[in-house]
Amino acid sequence: MAIKVFIVDDHYMVIEGIHSLLQNEKKIEWVGHASNAASCLSFLEHQETPDVILMDINLPDKSGIDLCKEVKEKYPSTFILGLSTFNQQSFIEKMMSSGASGYLLKNATQEELLEGIQAVVNGKQFLSFDAVLALRKVETSENVPVITRREKEVLGLIADGMTNNEIAQKLFISVATVDTHRKNLLAKFESKNIASLIKMAMQLQLI
Repeated sequence: MAIKVFIVDDHYMVIEGIHSLLQNEKKIEWVGHASNAASCLSFLEHQETPDVILMDINLPDKSGIDLCKEVKEKYPSTFILGLSTFNQQSFIEKMMSSGASGYLLKNATQEELLEGIQAVVNGKQFLSFDAVLALRKVETSENVPVITRREKEVLGLIADGMTNNEIAQKLFISVATVDTHRKNLLAKFESKNIASLIKMAMQLQLI
């Protein structure tokens, strides 16, 4: 059965952008959108209840944080993913404490968006990569290595046990480029070998 998704955001470009990322997904059913808290609550009252709401935290008539709390009180079976350009720890924590099951930054990839929707429907919490980094910078005294999206992809594939050749074929890059990413990751994490690299990345919840 398709997951019913609804979005609340006051920027039409954001709504259209996310809609375009989801419209060809067979497991996703787009049920509508709202540009403010009032129209969101009206939709929920008079239309079908979505499985997942992607909710901007900065709305014109009410804070998304307050709206999240209100929606969860009235519709506890609906899962909410916070949606924002802000990656400050305070916004993330307030949204989660108000009942959100996850938090996505608006620069999230299609893969992160789909992963987040699926995760919360399965009862799990989900934070996009950049949101995790924002929290980790505050939560840990260690310096979290700043890695690129491509390095994160390579890191995940290394953790899956893939060789440089296999990673190169999967990502359509050269073996030399994969080797460079691998060396950069070892340097950034100050790891002597791949085993310690993966262990540290897992501790920091980067993989």
